[in-house]
Amino acid sequence: RWQKVLYERQPFPDNYVDQRFLEELRKNVHARRYRYRAVVFQSGAVVQQLCSVCVFVVTWWYMDAGMLSPQGLFGAALVSSLLGYVLFDAVDGGAGRRESGRTRWADLKSTLVFAAFTYGFSPVLKTLTESISTDTIYAMSALMLLGHLIFFDYGANAAIVSSTLSLNMAIFASVCLASRLPRSLHAFVMVTFAMQIFALWPMLQKKLKAQTPRCYMGVTVLFALAALGGLATVSSVGAVLFASLLVAISCLCPYCLIRLQQLKDNIHGPWDEAEIKEDLSRFLM
Repeated sequence: RWQKVLYERQPFPDNYVDQRFLEELRKNVHARRYRYRAVVFQSGAVVQQLCSVCVFVVTWWYMDAGMLSPQGLFGAALVSSLLGYVLFDAVDGGAGRRESGRTRWADLKSTLVFAAFTYGFSPVLKTLTESISTDTIYAMSALMLLGHLIFFDYGANAAIVSSTLSLNMAIFASVCLASRLPRSLHAFVMVTFAMQIFALWPMLQKKLKAQTPRCYMGVTVLFALAALGGLATVSSVGAVLFASLLVAISCLCPYCLIRLQQLKDNIHGPWDEAEIKEDLSRFLM
């Protein structure tokens, strides 16, 4: 009788197997089964980040065209930040703040220091890229915003994810675009707005997603409609293309994932590589 061993001589060829060999065959043992609604819900993070970039670019275009004053943008951003700050604590009843040990006074000091530092260096930010052509600035900003979207933490456990790199690329793009605005005050307000929408807004998104999923979906839909409405005032063709992109990401891509998942056929059996599950750290001492 054939035995699955290598240390005994057997009257069979080296590549011989009997019918018992496939008895241990298993398919899709570790395959994860997705549900369409769950995938659509998870795609909300991508949709919101795309809308954040869209809102930032449209806001910059309005300021560059002189259709939006820096005082008006700063006031609107300040009011929305205060509302978001209150909502951030109200979602979990302040449990996250108590665990972190951070006080409201510390948050206020950090905000004042950042605002004062940015306002003091706004003349430098305004003249930082005078020697660089405008076309180069636009190309650099587009590449940095694209990198921000690629490296952003959407909740996936992947090596490419880097929240720090993503935020730095977004701020770099905002500095480049702010340097092409008319005055130093415009640059200060633009960088401050970039910090709010690229750093503070994602924190509120994650809190809403973890605590109140229904509210999170509602905010995602409203934010997408606001981004589309703002883009439509700049370019109707761009709004149609952007809406098609959002629909494809939130509806079409999840559908394709569910359909392709049915074709998954991963086999597992005695031919798999051996996995050492024993703790071998004692041999390293």
